[in-house]
Amino acid sequence: QVQLVESGGGLVQAGGSLRLSCAASGRTFSSYRMGWFRQAPGKEREFVGHIRWSGSTLYADSVKGRFTISRDNAKNTVYLQMNSLKPEDTALYYCAAGAAMGEFAHWGQGTQVTVSS
Repeated sequence: QVQLVESGGGLVQAGGSLRLSCAASGRTFSSYRMGWFRQAPGKEREFVGHIRWSGSTLYADSVKGRFTISRDNAKNTVYLQMNSLKPEDTALYYCAAGAAMGEFAHWGQGTQVTVSS
């Protein structure tokens, strides 16, 4: 079982930056594909990006060029660096862990990001 705890959310002005962290339990963290998702009020949860064990990444078009996902396998932690934030980035951000293919099986509780205009 993998437990995930997000941190780093908060209130920031448009154009600012935040870095979210997701600390994972478990000895097999390095093998997991780690993803970030977000859900704004009244909207469905959407994919933000993921990082594979190899370090390769994939991003949603809406965040490409502004957000960067990285991982530190020694610390069992994945990061989401968010730059040039926009009010439409306001959401509850979740990290998730899963196998290389298929669904993400493990989810954190989320951390709130609010971007003011």
